[in-house]
Amino acid sequence: MLKKLDKLILKAFAGPFLLTFAVVQFILLTHTLLKYLDDIIGKDLGTGVLLQLLFYFSVLIVPVSLPLAVLLSSLMTYGNLGEHHELTAIKASGIALTRILRPVLLLTVALSVGAFWFNETIVPRANLKAYSLLWDVRQQKLALDIREGVFYNGIPGYTIKVDRKSGENGDRLHGVMIYDHTQKSGNATVMLADSGRMFTRFNGGYLGLELFHGHNYIEQPDAQDRAGASFVRQGFDHNLVTFSLASFDLGRTKEDLFKENRMMLNINQLHSATDSVQKKLRVEQTQLSRQTNAYFTFLRFDTTGRAANRRAERLQVPASKLAATTAPIIQQAANRANNLRAFASSTAERLNDYARNSALFRIEVYRKYSQSVAVLLMFLIGAPLGSIIKKGGLGVPILVSILFFIIYYVLSIMGEKYGREFVMPVGIGMWMSNLVLLPAGLFFLYQAYNDSGLLELDFWRRLPQRLGIPSLRKITEPVEE
Repeated sequence: MLKKLDKLILKAFAGPFLLTFAVVQFILLTHTLLKYLDDIIGKDLGTGVLLQLLFYFSVLIVPVSLPLAVLLSSLMTYGNLGEHHELTAIKASGIALTRILRPVLLLTVALSVGAFWFNETIVPRANLKAYSLLWDVRQQKLALDIREGVFYNGIPGYTIKVDRKSGENGDRLHGVMIYDHTQKSGNATVMLADSGRMFTRFNGGYLGLELFHGHNYIEQPDAQDRAGASFVRQGFDHNLVTFSLASFDLGRTKEDLFKENRMMLNINQLHSATDSVQKKLRVEQTQLSRQTNAYFTFLRFDTTGRAANRRAERLQVPASKLAATTAPIIQQAANRANNLRAFASSTAERLNDYARNSALFRIEVYRKYSQSVAVLLMFLIGAPLGSIIKKGGLGVPILVSILFFIIYYVLSIMGEKYGREFVMPVGIGMWMSNLVLLPAGLFFLYQAYNDSGLLELDFWRRLPQRLGIPSLRKITEPVEE
């Protein structure tokens, strides 16, 4: 019977989990693509490049969408069981709630382990592929778009202006002006035409402009008279100009140039990078005292005759042994003080950069662990809460899931920011969201185990008594004399 019960619960969990995971993936993928929409639109990237971006970014958001999918699906599963009185029937047969939660709990543990493996192996590779491709897309020029009355300089070495366009595809041109800058002599070469036709050649690799009734104007400087120049004018009835569109092709950068980024590293590589940064930081701190000695040369002079005594004590220096404070000495002291301040400022900034880089590497390490544990935490919240609420479907579970996920997401961002800015230790900041929500999950589990109605009015009436707080009615009741 228990094996059949496990199959029943797992079957009830599988459907909502796959559905919610797909929906959450779609929502988060749409949100991610909106951030890079300006870098993608209008560049004629092609279907293959767009599908690659969609695939890589969908892989990257799996660690974020998995906890929300587990939370929502566990709420829906046990909410449906409670709404149809199946949960009550199972408990009536003598089976404890912890036994009812066990099959999905084991599955969630497996999902947590799988999420950690996914974060460790798949996500760094997907980050490398996604952001190297995104870098190339950002460097890609916008698609060829010659507008009416606007100078277009998207083709290297040329500037094109068209007064008016006609035709079904806008391939008929009127009032064409082309500046040739390939010789790097300014606007010395200009081509004007009354009309023309625009088309692509050689499988789209070149742009052809067939011009009619125009002139070429070429200004040639006179070698003998630098102030003067000769002017050449050539007329034509038909002229074909071809432009290379190689600059519009998507050039791929070597992925090795992006491998050192912290998002492309696994845990061992992150630890190695952290140790390297920490070593540089310690070396800088050790050399700091020796580097500052050059700015305190006055300490080398023994004006008291007591250099052997290194104890920290107040020393009275006779005025006869002090140098006269003349203007050059004061100016020299001011220069040394300014140099020391500049050195201290640059050194502090460099040390802060080392410390910040070390914190960023450690943040990535803790993220791989905390996101994996969040899957188990969301089940610990969702499953007991669903058995308490006893509401399935997409109504109440979605509202409750969104509420807890927003709390988790906000706390995660705050913890990462506090760790990055040294407000709190990096480990505490990255685990803050899990540590804050863990008591809520344990509280819901305790309430569900004791069949307490969390949303019932009597529960909130008895809550002050459980906490040892006198009720408002007893406080406001008049004292009988």
